[in-house]
Amino acid sequence: MKKLILALAALLLVAVAAWFLFFRTPAAAVPVYGLTVVSSHPHDPQAFTEGLFYRDGVLYESTGEVGTSGIRKVNPQTGAVIAEEQLPAPYFGEGVVAWKDRLFQVTWKDKAGFIYKADDLSPLGSFTYAGEGWGLTHNDKALILSDGTPTLRFLDPETQAVVSTLTVTANGCPVRQLNELEWVDGEIWANIWQTDLIARIDPATGKVRSFVDVGALGPKPRGQDNVPNGIAYDAAGKRLFVTGKLWPQLYQVQPGTATVASPAAEALTSCTP
Repeated sequence: MKKLILALAALLLVAVAAWFLFFRTPAAAVPVYGLTVVSSHPHDPQAFTEGLFYRDGVLYESTGEVGTSGIRKVNPQTGAVIAEEQLPAPYFGEGVVAWKDRLFQVTWKDKAGFIYKADDLSPLGSFTYAGEGWGLTHNDKALILSDGTPTLRFLDPETQAVVSTLTVTANGCPVRQLNELEWVDGEIWANIWQTDLIARIDPATGKVRSFVDVGALGPKPRGQDNVPNGIAYDAAGKRLFVTGKLWPQLYQVQPGTATVASPAAEALTSCTP
């Protein structure tokens, strides 16, 4: 009897393994789309873009690198800097987001964030958080923070305390290196660092619904640091803008409907390190 039970258990394990290998959702289940450029506009080629969003006709941009970090208001048509506030060393600026009449900016490894008046960028205060700070956006209820891991943190805008978390996956695989964030028509869009991909994330489940490949944009050839980073959405005008670190252009784009091949997406959706 024991031998029969062991044999049946072994057969069950083989069946489960076979199902996983042969019937698991293929990587193609997470589509990758190209895009169409609607227009291009000047962008400061010295701006190490870490955060970007659109509000009331103006782009708000956070820049990185120690000694040159800051926050600025930019004319989206001309690239002209309207107002700017520097972030002193040793801070490395990262994501930025607006909440009511305030701006929140995080830093990379210092566990420190800064609060500004939205109208003139004058400093209002600071806050702290655990781990690293990468990207910021909001969903009208909470600030959403990325930190380079597959986990997004939702913060209370008044206390900056963590109220919930969301693990991001693509085809069941955890998606790391989530960087700059933007809330776009009910989805969380995220640049994936060191790739040309933007992930479109379901905020209820954390599952990546699709990727957008922006590899056709930006300077050619690109340096190691010239990665895509920066998504801004004009919700009223239904306009989507993207740029990158040290890019001389800001692009208004329209995601395509045709799928494209992407080795990076294949790696992400097959759990390849």
